[in-house]
Amino acid sequence: MGEAGGDAPYWSQNKTALAASIGSGLEGLTSDRAKAQLSVTGPNSVEDAAQLNALRLLIRQFESPLVLILAFAAAISLVLQQWIDAGIILVIVIGSALLSFFQEYRASTAVEELKKRLALTCRVIRDGVEQEVTVSTVVPGDLILLSAGNLIPADGVVIEAADFLVSEASMTGESFPVEKRPGTVRSDAPITERTNCVFLGASVRSGTAKVLAVKTGHRTEFGAIAARLRARQPETDFARGARLFGYLLIRVMVVIVLFVLSVNLLLDRPVIESLLFAVALAVGLSPELLPAIISVTLSAGARAMSKRGVIVRRLDAIENLGSMNVLCTDKTGTLTEGTIVLSEVLDAANRPSDEVRRLAYMNAALETGIENPLDAAIVSAGSAAGLTTNGLTKIDEIPYDFIRR
Repeated sequence: MGEAGGDAPYWSQNKTALAASIGSGLEGLTSDRAKAQLSVTGPNSVEDAAQLNALRLLIRQFESPLVLILAFAAAISLVLQQWIDAGIILVIVIGSALLSFFQEYRASTAVEELKKRLALTCRVIRDGVEQEVTVSTVVPGDLILLSAGNLIPADGVVIEAADFLVSEASMTGESFPVEKRPGTVRSDAPITERTNCVFLGASVRSGTAKVLAVKTGHRTEFGAIAARLRARQPETDFARGARLFGYLLIRVMVVIVLFVLSVNLLLDRPVIESLLFAVALAVGLSPELLPAIISVTLSAGARAMSKRGVIVRRLDAIENLGSMNVLCTDKTGTLTEGTIVLSEVLDAANRPSDEVRRLAYMNAALETGIENPLDAAIVSAGSAAGLTTNGLTKIDEIPYDFIRR
């Protein structure tokens, strides 16, 4: 966990010493220094540079045992010059494979286009002036300027902050925003207690801050999570069932073909005729149209889902939904309207109080920190009751957070 310039983690180091250890300063980098740093660290991205590979996607369509059985039967028919049988089998195999390929290729292309449209930018200080750069060019040592609504482009430490609250749900699972402020924390602090740090993948809910980037790309905390997620995707129940069924057919076919050939040879039947009969049995046992039926059916489902704004990248993922036993979802704003309405205002003695209503309205109406539905409900109810902030002047505020509450 140590950083360049010391064994202590960056969140426990003095900001001046930390900036110096990564070749920067509290005034940011120069453009030349940023280019040199980018050539060393690489792009600030947690994704591999490899683009969509159409050939690999096409080959994957022929991995199913069912398809391999038909391909083998077609090859035998070609060797034996049974052109019609071979042609029929090949048309079925190639047709179903191409159908699956085009569906998955279109979906993958759509996802790639969405990624290009979502190319993010951020504000940094380089050469002593504020500049807007693409997130992929951010390097350790950059001084990043953040404000409400920004996505955080790198892991770093907070240099300056004002009412700075960050949502780290993607990192910690904590739905409540946390306040970040300058300073140092102990070296063994877990990620949830690093109050002087921000992390790639989090978002700014309110306030402003100046952040020194320390880690980018794969070296970030989010990059470590992404690396674990890049492991081979688990096989779906549907794909597993189709694969096991294909293996079962292969075993049955091998046994029957060998038995038929052995019996015919023992009876002194012609070898070619015996082999043709065995191939006919193999083709008859294999459900030629099953791969095509699977592809057509799943493609129809993918098209129906695309009309509702859902992109299906792998066709067999559709059937996986049917194998779920428990589906967990955040209901607020999804299964419900997500709207809060103020019903009653009570004081500490549990009695209705107009004074508490007035004070709550003043606090909610003048707040400039995190926006939340509770304040919106209080302001709406207060406005309906005729309350206003006329004659009031806001001096300062201590931002509400979910520790002070």
